[in-house]
Amino acid sequence: MKVDAFVFEIGSTTTVVSAFDGLFGEHPKLLSQAMAPTSVALGDVTIGLEQATQELARSLGVKTIEASQTFATSSAAGGLKMSVHGLVYDMTVKAAKEAALGAGANIKLITAGKMTDSNIEEIRRLCINIILLSGGVDYGESQTALHNAALVAGAHLNIPVIYAGNIQNHHLVRQLFEEAGQSSYLYITKNVYPKIDTLDVEEARKIIQSVFEKHIIHAPGMEKIRSVISSDIIPTPGAVMESLQLLQKELGNAMAFDIGGATTDVHSVSDNSKDVEKIMIAPEPFAKRTVEGDLGVYVNKNNLIELLGERKIKNELHLSDEEYKKLLEYYRPIPQAEQVPLTLLLSKVALETSLKRHVGRYVHLYGPLGKNTYAEGKDCTNVGVIIGTGGVFSRLPGGDALLKETMIKKEPDLLKPKNDVLIYVDSDYCMAACGVLSRKYPQASLTILKNSLKKV
Repeated sequence: MKVDAFVFEIGSTTTVVSAFDGLFGEHPKLLSQAMAPTSVALGDVTIGLEQATQELARSLGVKTIEASQTFATSSAAGGLKMSVHGLVYDMTVKAAKEAALGAGANIKLITAGKMTDSNIEEIRRLCINIILLSGGVDYGESQTALHNAALVAGAHLNIPVIYAGNIQNHHLVRQLFEEAGQSSYLYITKNVYPKIDTLDVEEARKIIQSVFEKHIIHAPGMEKIRSVISSDIIPTPGAVMESLQLLQKELGNAMAFDIGGATTDVHSVSDNSKDVEKIMIAPEPFAKRTVEGDLGVYVNKNNLIELLGERKIKNELHLSDEEYKKLLEYYRPIPQAEQVPLTLLLSKVALETSLKRHVGRYVHLYGPLGKNTYAEGKDCTNVGVIIGTGGVFSRLPGGDALLKETMIKKEPDLLKPKNDVLIYVDSDYCMAACGVLSRKYPQASLTILKNSLKKV
């Protein structure tokens, strides 16, 4: 059997393959999905890809299956680990951070001001994949970014460095890396914070994803990936953002929640409401992603348990001390039927907490003329569509109800979507796959995405 395309989602623990057909016609569709353990640890990622493909063929009732084209997203080999360095945290550092997160990165180190030798050692220890240097508005302060560029170049880290700071430094930064023999690792792009209260992160995001694609094929166990992939590889969270941006053009301002075993990701693509725009303290990106590394329903379940409290969990689930202990002892990443109530309870905490961290809020400041109200952070009051993707929402019974529960909860100080927001689940679990597919087949991907959305 032959299909138009495979999309491989190569995760840290599992590899998912999705088969798509009809991409050139009026009725494109996701035929089926299958998964297998990721085989990066075995030194050959293609082992897991082949196992997933064989399972896919079995699910479709055929002996063999092949695709005309193959696409891939990846969070394997540790995903995209970045460090971000700028001048002032609330300005250039924030802009660089938004660029990195929106591209699908996991940020492991952030510094503001001049870097030190200990920062370089931390970069080595964390095995950072890409360094992002920013700092200074265009034709403004230049010395901090130059100091950081010189320190990084002189450290001979042999990893990609993206410079996205004051454009006045371009020539000097290039010279520093040439003198250090590191010019092949340097990428220069537009300033992510070109002037006060202005973010310009889209070009930096594209370069980050391009550099990631070059990096990931050299990661342990990933060397053979080029032999089976016929297009660019992008970070899995970045692929979800691509899908949300595609849907936003069709459906209007939107948010997506993805609760995973290790993290909870929140994406929003929206402009400000007119009322909030007037009182905003600082700019926010049109497309924003936050990743909560402490909110995962398996790897980081203990953090969620602590937030909720053991006594409350036992009361809500009507468990004795012995039953509770046994439930945690046998808790699995893909929950069995008896574990689903606990997974949903933990997911609710992850959802509520990640929402509060992603959206902005009203702040009240007192001055000579009395109390003034301002807004800081991402304004999501204009969001009209919310999507739940990932296993919790797409696979678990009751997962869809969590979104509705959370959104109707009254929290007047938060810049969250209003109660009349439309809520959907990505029932086919295809946002990541369609995100990478959309780079070549945007219309077909949009059709498949819309067919996957089931209203709650």
